[in-house]
Amino acid sequence: MSVLPAAPVGPLRLAPMQRLTLGGRWRTEAMRSYRMPVLYWFTRGQGRITVAGLTRGYGAHNAVYVPPRTMHGFDVSTQVYGTAVFFNDSEALELADEAFHLRIRDARKQGEITGILENLQREIDDDRPMKGRAISHYGGLLAVWLDRQRFEAEDKPEDSAARALVRRYTEAIEEQLYTGQSVGDYAENLGVTATHLSRVCNQTCGRPASELLADRLTFEARRLLLDTSLPVKRVAEVLGYNSAAYFTRAFHNRTGQTPTEFRDASQG
Repeated sequence: MSVLPAAPVGPLRLAPMQRLTLGGRWRTEAMRSYRMPVLYWFTRGQGRITVAGLTRGYGAHNAVYVPPRTMHGFDVSTQVYGTAVFFNDSEALELADEAFHLRIRDARKQGEITGILENLQREIDDDRPMKGRAISHYGGLLAVWLDRQRFEAEDKPEDSAARALVRRYTEAIEEQLYTGQSVGDYAENLGVTATHLSRVCNQTCGRPASELLADRLTFEARRLLLDTSLPVKRVAEVLGYNSAAYFTRAFHNRTGQTPTEFRDASQG
């Protein structure tokens, strides 16, 4: 079962990086995924970003592309600036199927993406004839820019068995998020022990397998509490918890609030 919000209107949506943290740092740091591809373009500051179970550092003039339904999260301080681009209608843009990280050191290429994003934002804000067509074309230019930079500026880590296993684990979580499976269940389906799975998760992102799963479930719970009117009992059922009481305890242990308190505080 999948309960996801409807995609925003328009082929692309831009959001300042700082806006993503409104309502709490959990909106960026916690593991989440989107049904559409997203590009994070960092222009100032530094931090760490985790994509598909791999944690890496990011800095100014870094572009991180995340495909649909890919677990990720990143820390954002008050000194981090940039833009998130949500590709709501991405079929015609021929975007990549895998995540990638670009470190753009060439000032001219930095200026190219800055210009594309500024023109995109101008078209989104204005109400001119053929607005949708213009936005789509700028989106195409952005997709071409990304493909070109992958040949020259992609910072691609060496693949390993550990990274491949953790990637498969995060993909399985996304596919079966609403089934109530434990780390042991996921590990068994992946053909490894829970201990081994937790060890490799620690190697690639510094967090055990149980933490990745709990973090992803908590983000989804908060999203459902904010974006839907589902009763707490129904949210627990959707996420595969055996009882609303157990869900409430688990949520409180991770957030310091009950689901009801969190919903009331966010809407108050």
